[in-house]
Amino acid sequence: MYKHILIPIDGSPLSTQALEKALDFAHETGAEATVLVVMEPLQVFTLNPTGMEIAYAEYDRQNNEAADGILSGAREAAKQRMVACETVKLESTDPASTIVEAADKYNCDLIAMASHGRSGFKAFMLGSVTMKVLANSKTPVLVYR
Repeated sequence: MYKHILIPIDGSPLSTQALEKALDFAHETGAEATVLVVMEPLQVFTLNPTGMEIAYAEYDRQNNEAADGILSGAREAAKQRMVACETVKLESTDPASTIVEAADKYNCDLIAMASHGRSGFKAFMLGSVTMKVLANSKTPVLVYR
């Protein structure tokens, strides 16, 4: 069975539900888990970047704070289920590729994730991270809906 499950989360309600189900699955199978948050950097295109350093710094601070909170909740959920859990925070403009690469880097034999995190127009325009992971991963992917 599976020994090491990568669980990418983004803090959305569906992602949190998928985390809980994946941790339950890890507990049942005796697997360990790595919970991953991929932070997307601020991307601003401007002809005059003067003063943008402050905006970037504040965005990074808030982004890191949010990711730390999400991962703290994941550690607590894993602890409650007695699942060995490592948490990882990475920055990338391509979350799907980062998830696929992390599964390989951390020797995970399963990726367990929510069917989607974004909704509406943003999801339509950017495409589903889950769909991209499914299309590009050599590691099996369990999708929670």
